[in-house]
Order: sequence, then structure tokens, then C-alpha cells
Amino acid sequence: MMILITYDVCTTTLEGKKRLRHVAKTCLNFGQRAQNSVFECLVTPDEWVNLKSQLLNIYNKDADSLRFYQLGTKWQRRVEHYGVKDVFDLQNDTLLI
Repeated sequence: MMILITYDVCTTTLEGKKRLRHVAKTCLNFGQRAQNSVFECLVTPDEWVNLKSQLLNIYNKDADSLRFYQLGTKWQRRVEHYGVKDVFDLQNDTLLI
């Protein structure tokens, strides 16, 4: 299933800057960066439970924001991309042209 993850992490403190790096690194372990604070993660249901749990353990509920969008297994027809950033096929790990 495709999960779109967006986040805002408060970086006014050293701890916040550390959380920001930790959130991004965790997301990179499961998917690709689509934009600065947006990740596309193609995961199994078990991986999704693990990823969500990890992120919820990292973020600060009083200072940060996490959003999860479940696009499902037929996500390709729900996503359109325009512009300069490269687009990768997460299923085949190849660049789409």
C-alpha cells in the first residue's frame, strides 16, 4: 500500500532539530522523499504498523505535526506529478520518464 507522510517538526530547539532529522531518516528507511517534508512509502501492512509506531514515538505531540494519507494499492492512478523533481517507481526502483 502507498502511504503519503507529511510532517512539521518544530526546530526552534536543538531537540527539535534532532527530531526533524530522525523523522526524515525513518521515512527514508521506508520510502522516498517527494518534497522537503513529504514522503511516499510503499509498504506492506506490517511495515506500515512499524513505520507509524516509530514516527509516533519520535514526534513531540505538543510541538510537531504528523499526517498520514493512505492511498492504498491502486495509488498510481491517484497521483499526478508535474515539475522538476525526478519521479521513481517505488515498486521497481527505477526512474520514470
